[in-house]
Amino acid sequence: MYRKIMDFLLEWKKSQHRKPLILQGARQVGKTYSVLEFGRKYYDNVARYKKFAV
Repeated sequence: MYRKIMDFLLEWKKSQHRKPLILQGARQVGKTYSVLEFGRKYYDNVARYKKFAV
């Protein structure tokens, strides 16, 4: 599935002076899906951290 954020993430990856990536946005719009798909496509390894509410 194509999402516009994939273009942004690719530009972020190509940048020599990139900073840590923080994605913020509304619920259920595909943030996690987009980042995981980007990682699978452009990196050899992908780690996922799932924060649990206390």
